[in-house]
Amino acid sequence: MTIQSVVYDDRGTTEYDEVDSARTANGTTWIRASNATAAEREAISEAFGIHPLAIEDVFGEVRAKTEEFPTYTFVLVKSVELTRGETTFDEEVLAEPIGLFVGEDWIVSLAPGADEPIERVWEAVQRGDERILQRGPDFTAYRIVDAVVDEYFQLLDHVGEQIERVEDDVLVSTEIETLEAINAVRRDLLSFRKLAWPMREALGVLSRGDPDQVAQETEKYYRDVYDHLVQVVDLVETYRDLTTGARDIYLNTLSQSTNEVMKVLTVIATIFLPLTFVVGVYGMNFEGGPYNMPELGWEFGYPAVMLGMVLVALLMAWGFRERGYI
Repeated sequence: MTIQSVVYDDRGTTEYDEVDSARTANGTTWIRASNATAAEREAISEAFGIHPLAIEDVFGEVRAKTEEFPTYTFVLVKSVELTRGETTFDEEVLAEPIGLFVGEDWIVSLAPGADEPIERVWEAVQRGDERILQRGPDFTAYRIVDAVVDEYFQLLDHVGEQIERVEDDVLVSTEIETLEAINAVRRDLLSFRKLAWPMREALGVLSRGDPDQVAQETEKYYRDVYDHLVQVVDLVETYRDLTTGARDIYLNTLSQSTNEVMKVLTVIATIFLPLTFVVGVYGMNFEGGPYNMPELGWEFGYPAVMLGMVLVALLMAWGFRERGYI
């Protein structure tokens, strides 16, 4: 079933099979539509006077927002979850839109996909949660938005654990996988930031009580959710700074490792420099003249040169070691 209808008040709840019957019943009407067809969305639009473009926004790539209409307020929020990417095995932030249309005595929730936050509040209504039944549709919308923001904290907890692992790895490893892990976390935070900022603006409208459909006693609840969302945005910025610091540490560690390799290679090349000179000099092999090398005919000439080369190499290695180069 893609459309469910319930009418509730402080005395209990009543479920209806027809949208029109629920609309005219006494109490607060809640229409829940998940994966609704075009015909079902049109029926809801006609029953409650919802503008078709507002319904299209729920099923399009539209950022979170709050929009006021003469008889209702439209609130578009985005629930989030981490899921495997389509092109990579890395986890990516997946956003699911949830549209809430809040009238004077009715609320319509639309979701093109998963609607776990709505499900939790729906079950609370069916259980007879007095905190919801004794209040109007604006409070029901608040509970749904609050459930969505709770998911934000759960996602940030998971990202925080990833950052801790990355910070531990970056100090001991310069493997490319470490840099890939840092970039994956930064991508998640960037995607999440694009969701959190519009959500903050949308909830700011509700926390101020601008819409007529938000009762004065409900404003404080929206302010509480708004404060939570401010914390979310601050955490996102903090985590972005941490990942930037982790990337800088990785690059510095990689540069230091490269410098160590270059230092060793330089020492080796320096040691072989005088040896190459000696070999080059004695490789000329001139004989027969007064200015040529008399030691070329010496019986111990070759062992003496080799021993001298070994001593030079050892002395230079000792000198580099004393200076801390190796």
